[in-house]
Amino acid sequence: MNSLDAPGERSEMGVPPAEGWGTVTVHAPAGTITGRRSRQVRRFLGIPYAQPPTGARRFAAPVPRGRFPEPYDASRHGPTAQRVPLFATTTVPEPSVPGDDVLNLGVVAPAADDDRGPFPVIVWIHGGGFLAGSPASPWYDGRAFARDGVVCVTVGYRLGVDGFAVLDDVPTNLGLRDLLLALDWVRENIAAFGGDPGRVTVAGQSAGGAAVLALLSSPAGEGRFQRAVSLSGGFFEPRAVREFLGRLGERLGVPATRAGFAGRTVEDVQRAVLDLRDESGDNALVLGPFVGDDILPLPVAEGLAMHGHDVPLLLGATGDEFDSGTTEGAARAAGTRLTDTLFRAACPRTAKVRRGARAGTWLYSFEWPSPALGGAAHCVDIPYFFDVLDAPRVAEALGTDPPQELATSMHADLVAFLHGEEPAWARATGTLGDPAREYGRTGAPLAADTTGVFDPVVRPVSEAAGAC
Repeated sequence: MNSLDAPGERSEMGVPPAEGWGTVTVHAPAGTITGRRSRQVRRFLGIPYAQPPTGARRFAAPVPRGRFPEPYDASRHGPTAQRVPLFATTTVPEPSVPGDDVLNLGVVAPAADDDRGPFPVIVWIHGGGFLAGSPASPWYDGRAFARDGVVCVTVGYRLGVDGFAVLDDVPTNLGLRDLLLALDWVRENIAAFGGDPGRVTVAGQSAGGAAVLALLSSPAGEGRFQRAVSLSGGFFEPRAVREFLGRLGERLGVPATRAGFAGRTVEDVQRAVLDLRDESGDNALVLGPFVGDDILPLPVAEGLAMHGHDVPLLLGATGDEFDSGTTEGAARAAGTRLTDTLFRAACPRTAKVRRGARAGTWLYSFEWPSPALGGAAHCVDIPYFFDVLDAPRVAEALGTDPPQELATSMHADLVAFLHGEEPAWARATGTLGDPAREYGRTGAPLAADTTGVFDPVVRPVSEAAGAC
C-alpha cells in the first residue's frame, strides 16, 4: 500500500486527525501560512487566493487576496463553491464545505527537509460538469505526489451560474478567470512551499480536463503553466445558455439578470439548476466555458491550433466513460456512444490540431473494467493516477481488490511527465493508428503501448450531447 498515512487515520475529507501530526509554517509573499505536517508530507489547506465572491464581487472578476495580516490557519479544507451535489450519489466523494471564501486552494508538499527540491508542481482542477464538484475530495489527496517529489495544488473555482452565466454587465468565464488568478498565485507563492514556479503543470479531469484544454487554447493562458494533462476532457461548449438562464429565472421568480440572480442565494440557484435538469431529463452541459470573449476568443479546437504550442500535453479518456455496463463492443466500434462522441473523439482531434506544435501530444486510454461499475467508467482512473487506492469510497467504485500495480504504473508515468520527461510512447498526430498508452485492458499487460484505440468513426463532437 503506497500510503504515507494509515487509511484509518484520515477523515472523509482526507484530512488526518491532529494526533500524530504537528504544525508547520511557511513565509510566502501572500503572508505567513500555518499548516500541518507528518514525517513526509506538509499540508496547507483552504488558502484563499482571492477575495470572497460575495456582495458586489459575486458576479465580478476575481480580486486578488491581499497579504494576510496575521498568520493564516491552513489546517482544514476551505469552503467549496459546490452547495448542492450534481447527483445524489457520485462516484467521486465530493464534500461540500460551507462558507464564503470559496476561491481557495490547498497545497500538499514534500517535507521541509526533503533535499530533492525545488519540486515540479501539479495544479489540479476538479470535475463536476462546471456545475458541481469539490477540491476537498480525498481522491485528490496529493500525498503520493509529495512522496515522489511533486508539490500538488488543488483549486476551487466558481461553478454554475456564478461561474459561467452569460449575463449583461457580467464578465464571462468567471470560473476560468478564477483559475487564471489561482495560477498567478501559484507562480508568486509556490517557491515558499518548495515548488518550482517554472515547472507548473495544469491538470484536471472531466470538466477539469475541459478547463485544461480551454486554458491551453486561450491567449490568457500563455506563460502561466509549462505542461498540461487532461483526463476525460473535451470541447464542452454549451449551447442556448441565455434560453436556459431565462427558464432558470422563471423558476426562481427573478429576472434573468445580474441583479435577479444576485438576489437569490448560491444554494437556491444551484438547486434550481439541478432541478431544471432533472425535470427535463436532459443531462447535457448547460453551463460552461463561453466562446467569444478575451479568455476564449475562438472555439477551443481552433484556439488549440494557435496557442500552447510550447506546452507538452498528455490527454486521454476511459474506455467506457458514461456508457459502462450498458454498451457492447459493436457499439464502441460503430462510434454511437456518448463516450466516443463527447470524450474520446476530442483526443485525436486535439492531437491533429496540435500536429505542428513544438511540444508533443501524447494519448492514453484507460481500459481497466471496474467490477463494481461494469466497465472502464468515468472517474475510475482518478485513484490510479493519484495512487490513492486506500482512499474513502474507492472500494465502492473499483471493487475490493483494485490492482495496486496498475496505480503504481500510471502514477509513475504521470510523475515522470511532471518532472519534465517525455513519455515512453510515441507522440500522437491525430491520424488513424495513432500510438497511445493503454492501461488495464483485460488480457493485456497492465500498461502497454498500442495503436488504434482512438480510431472508431464517431459523429462530430458538435452533435454530441451529455455531461461531464
